Amino acid sequence: MTALNTTRIKLMLAYDGTDFCGWQHQGGVRTVQSDVEAALAKIIGEPTHVQAAGRTDSGVHALAQCAHFDAPARLSHVPWEKALNGLLAPDVRVLSARAAAPGFHAQFDARSKIYAYTIWLERGPVNPLRRRFVWAPRPPRLDLAAMDEAAAVLIGTHDFNSFRNLGTPLGDRGTVRTLAGIWREPGAPPEMVWRFQANGFLKQMVRNIMGCLVAVGRGKVTPADVRLILEKRDRSIAPPTAPAMGLCMERVFYPEDLPGGPEGQAACPGGLSGGPQNARPAAAASKDAAHDEHQMAGGGHSPRPDPHERG
Repeated sequence: MTALNTTRIKLMLAYDGTDFCGWQHQGGVRTVQSDVEAALAKIIGEPTHVQAAGRTDSGVHALAQCAHFDAPARLSHVPWEKALNGLLAPDVRVLSARAAAPGFHAQFDARSKIYAYTIWLERGPVNPLRRRFVWAPRPPRLDLAAMDEAAAVLIGTHDFNSFRNLGTPLGDRGTVRTLAGIWREPGAPPEMVWRFQANGFLKQMVRNIMGCLVAVGRGKVTPADVRLILEKRDRSIAPPTAPAMGLCMERVFYPEDLPGGPEGQAACPGGLSGGPQNARPAAAASKDAAHDEHQMAGGGHSPRPDPHERG
């Protein structure tokens, strides 16, 4: 198919990542991409590639994952949201599907993203209705003020090599990212939600930061230690990775979403403790801005490959 006889469709997806081995295709296992592409193949009658804004890892959830695909113009009448949801399993849903500009790219056009990580702050058993979506560290009593102090150390443009796991495709920026903000807000009792906004995330970067912040909350690491860990750029000296089930991709920002239109910048909706005082503008994205929470170093396909990146 060529651009002349196709329509680019922008999808907004939500999924419970528990039973998926992440977003991206992996041989012999279930992934979100493989499920969506299988449904599209039944509708279109031929294999169709779906490109996501970011490749969530195994067990990670999404409230608003953005993706796109090219549909034959002859199928412009198809109600894509209804058609796809009629074929997909209940743990993944298309929230919206609409025609996008021909050049729209879910990955390369993303300007920033927000991930949320939810922690269960109560002794005793976790509510079974929430067990797939929260981490219950033991002991659950955490020093939140110390965690806030440590989080402040990480805000800004830094080399986050100490907070990335192996398998991150690295472009011209290497392991440098701009973390625009970290803030926390109460969830449904007894939950606390930490949110992270950045112009891009390295493999398991949010989970690694969350694991470090919880270590601070437990008194095993100090905020001063976090600065040293960041400066050393050595993953081996950082605390363990937080489990996947607490993490959710909450939002992807595109130029049309930002204040001032396409040239605007996204702003954090909250500060470190949920207020605006620590909000920071998100930096503009480059081509590797959407390589979030990677599950594999190579593979995938992009209609506009970057010679320095593998998507």
